[in-house]
Amino acid sequence: MAKVQVVPRMSDAAVKAKTGKAWAEWFALLDKAGAKKLDHKAIVAHLQKKHHTGPWWTQMVAVSYEQAHGLRKPHEKPEGYEIAKSKTFAAPLAEVYEAWNDKEKRCLWLKDAGFEIRKATPDKSLRFTWVDGETQVVADFCARDKNKTQIAVQHSKLPSSKAAANMKAYWGAQLERLQEFLITAR
Repeated sequence: MAKVQVVPRMSDAAVKAKTGKAWAEWFALLDKAGAKKLDHKAIVAHLQKKHHTGPWWTQMVAVSYEQAHGLRKPHEKPEGYEIAKSKTFAAPLAEVYEAWNDKEKRCLWLKDAGFEIRKATPDKSLRFTWVDGETQVVADFCARDKNKTQIAVQHSKLPSSKAAANMKAYWGAQLERLQEFLITAR
């Protein structure tokens, strides 16, 4: 059998240290189980039943296998494509959160700020439907210390890999704009 070329999200050594098997071993086991003809849920069920992998590792192995075999594109989920972008800012959590949560402040740095927040958990997360009315965004906030905050933006239900790539670049640029805003607002 030809060796599958994959660009895994983590090294062979890391996956073997955590699961007891390297990528080639996982892929060979899944090939033997007929996983190329299974959907994602069936691959996950097989991994859980036969190999007793935990939830996170089950998803990591299943998705990596699907991507390596052309069954799934990077960032593809059953409900569309999903991307994530994160950045750490030299600013207190409350300041960074307010720059997102306060619509007037958000309009000063975010190019497309005309959305309504569906759910806000103060100093922790914001959930909103994007301006297209279709896709979903979650912004998670985490204090790294008194004056350092990390934001992770996850944009889901994107219609294509091209849309996912565009939104990944978009969020990278917007987080840079936020950094400039936070510096000048002080």
